Amino acid sequence: MSIRPLFAALAVMALVGCAADPAPNEQLRLTEQALEQAKAVGATTDDVPELKLAEGKFTQAKADMADQSFKDARMQAEQAELDARLAVAKVMTQKSQEQLNVLNTRIARLRKQLGDAQ
Repeated sequence: MSIRPLFAALAVMALVGCAADPAPNEQLRLTEQALEQAKAVGATTDDVPELKLAEGKFTQAKADMADQSFKDARMQAEQAELDARLAVAKVMTQKSQEQLNVLNTRIARLRKQLGDAQ
């Protein structure tokens, strides 16, 4: 047996092995954690549309898993995770902005009091 047919057979076996996508269980777990984190920081579907998108894509990912469409499930779960992380970032940015506004108001009040005292 020559070397070329052996390499050809190994290449075909490798391609067949790559064709079947494994179940994206780890990605689903990461997505679920990101959704939980978004809710923990105060994101709601009414205030943060990205959370609603994430939940819809996660639901679709679970349906794809049930159909054993693992590639589609992985893509939906990845997109859902990113949407959930964006929801977290938006909520945290909004909270930071609110805290900054409160601090600026206090600073202005202190400056006014100091100005009046002089």
